[in-house]
Amino acid sequence: MRLAGLLLVLLSAWPMVAGAVDIDGRLAPGEWKDALHITGFRQVQPLTGQPSTLPTEAWVLATPQGLAVAFRCAQPPGVPRSSQRVQRDFEDQVDRVNLIVDFNGDGRTGYNFTVSSTGGVYDAVITNETNFNKDWDGNWKSAVSQDAQGWTVEMLIPWYTAPMQRGRDGKRSIGLYLDRVVAATGERVAWPAASFQRARFLSDFTRVEVPQYSQALLAITPYVSAVHDDVRGSNHFERGADLFWKPNGQFQLTATVNPDFGQVESDDLVVNFGATETYFSDKRPFFTENQGIFDFSLLDDNSQLVYTRRVGGPADDGRGASPIDAAVKLNGSVGGTSYGLLAADEGDEAGRRFAAARVVHDFGTQSLGLMLTRVDRPWLGRDANVVGIDDHWRPTAGLTVAANVVGSDIAQDGRHTRGSGATLLVDADHGDGWREQWAAMHFNDRLQVNDFGYLERNDLNYAHWEVRKRYTDLPAGSAYSSHDWRVRVDALDDTAGLRLRRQLRVERSSGLRNGGTEDIELNINSAAWDDLLTRGHGALHLPPTFDLTIERSSPRHGDWSWKLQAEAASAGLGGNHSVGYTLEFIPTYFVNDAFSVYAGPYYQHVPDWLVWQHDNLVGRYDQRTLELEAGFDWSIGNRQELRMKLQALGLDARSRGAYRVGADGRAVASDDAVDDFGVRNLGLQIRYRYELAPLSYLYVVYGRGGYLLDDDSRGLGVRRQFGNSFALRDDDQVLVKLSYRFDI
Repeated sequence: MRLAGLLLVLLSAWPMVAGAVDIDGRLAPGEWKDALHITGFRQVQPLTGQPSTLPTEAWVLATPQGLAVAFRCAQPPGVPRSSQRVQRDFEDQVDRVNLIVDFNGDGRTGYNFTVSSTGGVYDAVITNETNFNKDWDGNWKSAVSQDAQGWTVEMLIPWYTAPMQRGRDGKRSIGLYLDRVVAATGERVAWPAASFQRARFLSDFTRVEVPQYSQALLAITPYVSAVHDDVRGSNHFERGADLFWKPNGQFQLTATVNPDFGQVESDDLVVNFGATETYFSDKRPFFTENQGIFDFSLLDDNSQLVYTRRVGGPADDGRGASPIDAAVKLNGSVGGTSYGLLAADEGDEAGRRFAAARVVHDFGTQSLGLMLTRVDRPWLGRDANVVGIDDHWRPTAGLTVAANVVGSDIAQDGRHTRGSGATLLVDADHGDGWREQWAAMHFNDRLQVNDFGYLERNDLNYAHWEVRKRYTDLPAGSAYSSHDWRVRVDALDDTAGLRLRRQLRVERSSGLRNGGTEDIELNINSAAWDDLLTRGHGALHLPPTFDLTIERSSPRHGDWSWKLQAEAASAGLGGNHSVGYTLEFIPTYFVNDAFSVYAGPYYQHVPDWLVWQHDNLVGRYDQRTLELEAGFDWSIGNRQELRMKLQALGLDARSRGAYRVGADGRAVASDDAVDDFGVRNLGLQIRYRYELAPLSYLYVVYGRGGYLLDDDSRGLGVRRQFGNSFALRDDDQVLVKLSYRFDI
């Protein structure tokens, strides 16, 4: 702690003010002479804390135009260097550097800027210490140059990128993290030696004082789009605009009028016969800009009080998606308090009005937040109000405590329904690779947050204890560079005490010395009850089950990369006597550094699949699924890209009989007719994108898809269902969209 304090004092005194820097990827003589020079990079993947095996340097300089950062990455000819060109927001294992900035220095929100050795960029927002969301795209500059002994990156991050709290005495304290990844080995070296493999990441950044600069910006992005629907023989035209205004560092406004949310991004195919809805991330620009302040997780997977896919989602009359007339978002700070306001109005008579308000105050080692949401649904005569309070506390260097409470008040047909819930997460880092975690959740059966938020289910009590151990001192001849072991025991009940799950989980996450990864997970479940399957018509008792999954990926070596997933799992009324499996293998072939093609099958067999029919009737099926995932990515120069994404799926379900849920919750064979059925699903998108200027694009998109539930599929089989999926044509559209951002 004393060393950390001394380092902060030294960095605070470092001269970090200068004029403009030329972002050209070359370290010009004298250009970075006043910058903070960083050489102390340490290994964080594997998390050994040892010095970098390849010399890495960085320079950080605050300028009136933004935060300027340069990296010099030594990589002599004897070390393989990735030459693959990547598209924006790439996830490929390539040589790259990362800059992450916490502009308020409070550990709440970080902005990630990544540049590959071939000039590809990636940006993301980080919340809740380690939650990365790459849907956000920022306006920043970067340049790369290469030579025989290594490569150099320069970046400039404008001060208008994020709202910031006001500094003191003309200075601002920001949190900084820089790292470098060597693709050939998977090694990641960082300054400071923070890691997203720990409970804390954002909070472990080094605080640095910089001059308090402020940039005003007014940006307007009008768009026009045209869609030709070949199935319906119609044409549709739209126009609208987005607005971004930042008059000073403490206030930002984002607004949109008649936004076009056409599908220039495609969601993955999902076949869901379960009782809970599928979660999808939101890639729409208005909802990704400065959205981090609205992050309010309920600890359960993907849970949020503000789930922006609700806005513009299916209308309350069931007649397709609701158009959005306008939406506005305000972000800012007053002293140590940050705030956000969000409002959106769907225009038609079955539309809704959404509103959210968020306030967070930082107390140093603790922060306290408040969230309010409201949704008016006139078509349903429903008003939904939700309030949440969350607290994040870091009492010691190794202990983190996060807690929240939430309440809902739903008014419909003159009646009020009030519910509540709470979560608690305690994470302790004991050092030497040991980590321990306790978690608890309680949501009563009247809690309702899904008018605006996302919660997979209410009516639960949940607790788990987990211990982790990290091993990095593996033999030099081992194919692995590190192992992270995790053991978890958990318990899930409904609020009446009905056992829904008892689970033991053993997991190992490993890094390989060739840059690949491997994950193995085993879940062992006791006998329990499923209270969601019949949608409120009785809980069904199920026998013990298990699930074993192995995932492995290899980055590009030569002309190939690949990823593999294999799973064996028991399920259904037969439990461990009914074991199915899943196999997925997707290889990628690189025609050259700019063009790659991938294609691979997915096959699943579930011999005991339970599907709800109606009331307390359940069908038991032998289910097989065959899916193809294929496509190509072509980076055409620095501004153009062409990609194709194809998913085709066939599912065949053969009836094994009908069962009803008895009075004691046991399955009772029934004479009810339960027929075979099949599913076909197709999604094809070919997308051309041309970058006219930063955040200004021309899109030309062809999309085709369809979905068919085949109630009379006897004799077809999974192969014919899959083959017939290519004939689906519910949608067959061409979209052209032009948007251009004017900075005023």
